[in-house]
Amino acid sequence: MKYKRFEDLPVWQDAIELAVRVFALTARPNFKGYGSLKDQIERAVVSISNNIAEGFERGTTPELLTFLYISRGSSGETRSLLCLIDRLPALRISDLRSRAESISRQLRAWADSAQNSEIRGQRYLTDKGRRATTEAREREEFLKELEEIKARHG
Repeated sequence: MKYKRFEDLPVWQDAIELAVRVFALTARPNFKGYGSLKDQIERAVVSISNNIAEGFERGTTPELLTFLYISRGSSGETRSLLCLIDRLPALRISDLRSRAESISRQLRAWADSAQNSEIRGQRYLTDKGRRATTEAREREEFLKELEEIKARHG
C-alpha cells in the first residue's frame, strides 16, 4: 500500500498513541518530583512521530532513511526511560514498553525496505518516471500471473 500522508502511516499512528499514553503517565500525581525524567521522556516520545513525519515529507529516500533512524533512536530512548520508570517504586507502567518495541520494529522494517529500494524518492519522480515505474510493476505482475498459469496447466 502506498501512503500519501504521514498521518495514514500505521507506525506514525502507533507513535502518536504511545505519546498520548506517555503524557497520561507523566500527568499522574505520583510523577511529581521526577521533573527532569518527565521532560526527557516527553521530548523523546514526541520525537518519534515528529521524525517519521519529517522524513516522510522530505521527498528523498536518503532523507527518509535519516529521519527513520533518528525516530528509531528516539524510540530506543523512550524504551530505556520506560525501563527506568518501571523500576521506580512509585511509577509502575503497563504496556508502554511493548508499544515502543513494536514501533522500533516497524521503523526498522521500513528503513530496511527503503534502504534496499532503487527509488530515490518522491522529489525525483517526474510524470515520465512515475509512468515507467507503474508500467514496470504492471509488467512484473503480468509475468508472474503467466508463470502461475503455466505452472497450473503445465
